[in-house]
Amino acid sequence: MTSQIKHAQPIKIAVVGDVHDQWEADDGIALEQLDIDLVLFVGDFGNESVDVVRTIAALDIPKAAVFGNHDAWYSATEWGRKQCPYNREQEDWVQQQIDLLGETHVGYGKLDFPKLKLTVVGSRPFTWGGEVWKNADFYQERFGVKNFAESTDRMVAAAKSAAYKTVIFLGHNGPVGLGDRPEDPCGKDWQPIGGDYGDPDFSEAIAQTRAVGKTIPLVTFGHMHHKLRHTSKHLRTPIYASQEGTVYLNAASVPRIVQTGSDHRRNFSIVSLQAGGVSQISLVWVGKDFTVASEQILYQQPSQVVQPA
Repeated sequence: MTSQIKHAQPIKIAVVGDVHDQWEADDGIALEQLDIDLVLFVGDFGNESVDVVRTIAALDIPKAAVFGNHDAWYSATEWGRKQCPYNREQEDWVQQQIDLLGETHVGYGKLDFPKLKLTVVGSRPFTWGGEVWKNADFYQERFGVKNFAESTDRMVAAAKSAAYKTVIFLGHNGPVGLGDRPEDPCGKDWQPIGGDYGDPDFSEAIAQTRAVGKTIPLVTFGHMHHKLRHTSKHLRTPIYASQEGTVYLNAASVPRIVQTGSDHRRNFSIVSLQAGGVSQISLVWVGKDFTVASEQILYQQPSQVVQPA
């Protein structure tokens, strides 16, 4: 006979995909009702939306976050600076967001969670994705980083300083290497169609972190929305499971808040972490009564059984 392995209570993680100004007080209540142990934000809170970041910073749940390209929308590019709605000589909305999140912002850094016995490490903040080093002046001025190699070094240094062997990587865009079809987790779904638009520095940082003995059960990110630009016939593939035992999750189900008939629903990606690995990932929609209106299982770990001695 075989018997099921018994493990301790799983860690319940909520991953919040690209927010794009869709964050309400009820989101915090929903997370409490879901009994979440940790919430991870993949960025794109809005176009330098300081007020949204302020609200999320006040959330009284263990959390970690990175910033996305929209979070430096008026600061990272020449085009954005021309559109800037505020006086950049008097205000710095990018820095305001960073200051508001404080240690919760793990871009190029890490945050240890002693109760959960794991560390969250952040990838390159404010990334736009792809194999070209973009916004060189922005990264040099803000972070003293000049290229992909230096960017990788920053991530690996953070991972090496992690207090725990179990490391979760949190990014805005995902790493290169998850497929080059437009529907793949970081696939290019605009003209010309196709190609891997993942971040090469992120991929290299994951490999080097694994090489120094860290266990990486989960890498989660957003940026590439689930709805594809070139077709409505299917959605982006949100999951990639690697041979090394790492599950990659693209959590960017956008819009994350929708009106469905008389119900106002918000989505979260729920990750169950058990025995050092991801046991299940689901996309849940929470209704206005704070119950789960629908749940889509995105990933389930194959059942583990042991033979009796």
